[in-house]
Amino acid sequence: MLKTLWLGIFAATLLWSGIHPKDYFTWFLEVVPALIGLVVLAFTYRSFPLTPLVYVLILFHCIILMVGGHYTYAEVPLFDWFKEWFGFERNNYDKVGHFVQGFVPALIAREILIRKAIINGRGWMNFFIVSFCLAFSALYELIEWAVAEFSGTSAEAFLGTQGYVWDTQSDMALALLGAVVALVVLGRWHDRQLTVCRLRSSSSMM
Repeated sequence: MLKTLWLGIFAATLLWSGIHPKDYFTWFLEVVPALIGLVVLAFTYRSFPLTPLVYVLILFHCIILMVGGHYTYAEVPLFDWFKEWFGFERNNYDKVGHFVQGFVPALIAREILIRKAIINGRGWMNFFIVSFCLAFSALYELIEWAVAEFSGTSAEAFLGTQGYVWDTQSDMALALLGAVVALVVLGRWHDRQLTVCRLRSSSSMM
């Protein structure tokens, strides 16, 4: 049931985002990570199924990517309204995306590390997760830079800097914040789901 609903929401959002987007090149660049994620989840669904919480978070992240691809990150209507209402100088939808870029990978990494028993001690595990998310954010910034170099002005919508000189640094800071918030806010909830997952795995082996 969860798988069907997940796939239905993913497919519907993807279809909507691909209908007359602002720019097809930008749409492709933004949606590709979501499609890669879908392929990875499909290949690992039976061998390493994730907790429902992590699946929902991944879907939420994919939706953010698809919405950004449809409008471009600098022109999402809701955040244009926020810009007017709160007197912001720019459309900040991209900042939400970068916060989630730390928030969601933190829980994915946490699940893998705990279930595979890769690191002993929650302190070191949390340190590794936060470091991983910060490194992942830096890698994404390097990819954006490479795309801009190879594509020229056509990549402006993909970068979404909107003239903000500290855009790269703030993106990474928000990813870092997202990772920390995810660990603090969702850690116990995630632990409960991991416990259920272990119990189901044990009962299926008996």
